[in-house]
Amino acid sequence: MRGSCLCGAVVFEADPPLRDVIACHCSQCRKTSEHYWAATSVPLAQFRLIKSIGLVWFQSSDHARRGFCGTCGSSLFWEKQGEGRISIGAGSLDGPTGLKTDQHWHIDDAGDYYPIPLGR
Repeated sequence: MRGSCLCGAVVFEADPPLRDVIACHCSQCRKTSEHYWAATSVPLAQFRLIKSIGLVWFQSSDHARRGFCGTCGSSLFWEKQGEGRISIGAGSLDGPTGLKTDQHWHIDDAGDYYPIPLGR
C-alpha cells in the first residue's frame, strides 16, 4: 500500500497486513493532528520510504518520535523507540485501504467539540 504527504515530498510503501486503525485522543496527538490521530501500523520490515526529501522527525517524548513533512506540514508517522513498528497516519494512505477504526485511546483527553462513537 502506498501513501504520501500532501505535497509529495514524502512517499512510502507499507506491505499488508496493516493493523486496523486506532484513534488516539491524547493531548500530543490532538496537537499534532489538530483533531485526533487515526493511525494504522506495520512492523518496520514491512515499511519502505520511497521519497524522504521532506521528512522531518520530532522527538515528542523520551520514548517516541513523530515524522512529518517539513514542506507541507502533513503529520505522517509515530514511532516508539525499540518497538520495531511504525504507526502511519491513515489519511496519508492512497486509495481504498480496507481498514476500519478498531479502538479509541485516551478518550478522557478528547476535545469537548466531538463525540466518541459508541462501541469504541
